[in-house]
Amino acid sequence: MGTLLAFLAFAACAADDLAPLRAQFRLPDDKVDYATVKLTVDRLIDPSTNTAAVRRQLDQWERATRGNVPANPTARQVLDALLKTLYVPGPWNQNRPFTYDLDDPFGRDARNKQLATYLATRKGNCVSMPTLFLVLGQRLGLTVALATAPNHLLVKFADDEQQMWLNVEATAGGFKYDSSYQRETDITEAALDNGLYLRPLLPHEGVGAIAGTLMEHYGAKKDADALMAVADLALEANPKDPVAMIWKANAYYIQTEQRIRSKYPNVADAPPELQDEYRRLSRENLAWFTKAESLGWTQKTPEQEASYLQHIQREKAQREQ
Repeated sequence: MGTLLAFLAFAACAADDLAPLRAQFRLPDDKVDYATVKLTVDRLIDPSTNTAAVRRQLDQWERATRGNVPANPTARQVLDALLKTLYVPGPWNQNRPFTYDLDDPFGRDARNKQLATYLATRKGNCVSMPTLFLVLGQRLGLTVALATAPNHLLVKFADDEQQMWLNVEATAGGFKYDSSYQRETDITEAALDNGLYLRPLLPHEGVGAIAGTLMEHYGAKKDADALMAVADLALEANPKDPVAMIWKANAYYIQTEQRIRSKYPNVADAPPELQDEYRRLSRENLAWFTKAESLGWTQKTPEQEASYLQHIQREKAQREQ
């Protein structure tokens, strides 16, 4: 009985830890503030995050951008001013533009995906760079949205003059066509047809995309319950979120390992009720992978990762010349 009460107390505590994130998912789309969402996620990962300091820096970058905006600007001119402020050397950024971090291109150090780190180092990745652009774009009154490609975030900008969405590739400081993402990240036609990638996400769906780093954090900690909770929040917001589907599948796998295989490496030795639980968890794990694959998701191959790393090495060599 004591063990059960301790577990329930732990579960309640874990649920309370996610309360700030749940609040962000509950907001109507016109109330979603991307800066608050990102800082909520970053604080859940690192409670020492100084959100007030980050907000002051965001204020500074907003003012710097407005200083590059002409009088009576169009939305496109505001967007161009933001691109210039962040990525072109000049007095507006002390000749220290934001650049892609070639030393940690995959953001494997979780700190490098946090807004505070990116603002301090001005070296980012495909999470921190588009997120900052999104946050500042929203502050400047632009119609911007997150979009996803496999293992990648990008920003969509609604260009009223051309009556179309433009892809802003923050890691390169410019624009990119959908076809380029399809080719470079091996997006399947099924994934496009099913809306997994490259569509502008509604703000509440964007909350789920930003929470992807939190799922990664809980996955690394093997915290299956917290991982499952965040994945469920993201899937409620966007049932076709491929990142959340895969992390939910992984959460079931972690539960299998922790609850059963850690005690009974040979599942046949487990009591009947645990064997039933093992079969249930295994079915759920397979079902979520199968669902993602049926919608067009594909597992990244070692060859694809190696090819990308070769590209990064070439980029590094060019910078050092």
